[in-house]
Amino acid sequence: MTKPTALITGITGQDGSYLAELLLQKGYEVHGIVRRVALEDPAHRLSRITGIQDQLVLHAASLESYPSLFSVFANHSFDECYHLAAQSFVAESFRDGF
Repeated sequence: MTKPTALITGITGQDGSYLAELLLQKGYEVHGIVRRVALEDPAHRLSRITGIQDQLVLHAASLESYPSLFSVFANHSFDECYHLAAQSFVAESFRDGF
């Protein structure tokens, strides 16, 4: 029997990291989408998943880039997808709200 496979956007955030831990405990293969800059500075940007990073499959992609997302979905099949990503720049989120 194959493992169920899950994709988590926002895996480096609080909720995404806890969900990744839970799914790993349940025997899932867990993939996460992270920004390219997170892979360039993992000590600071991946700190919430440091303890489980070796059990994850991380994909550098942007939710604003259709080609990068298409690449992830074209090359992998997911049983479940959890969209937990959000804007992390507060000033930008206020500007978008008006």
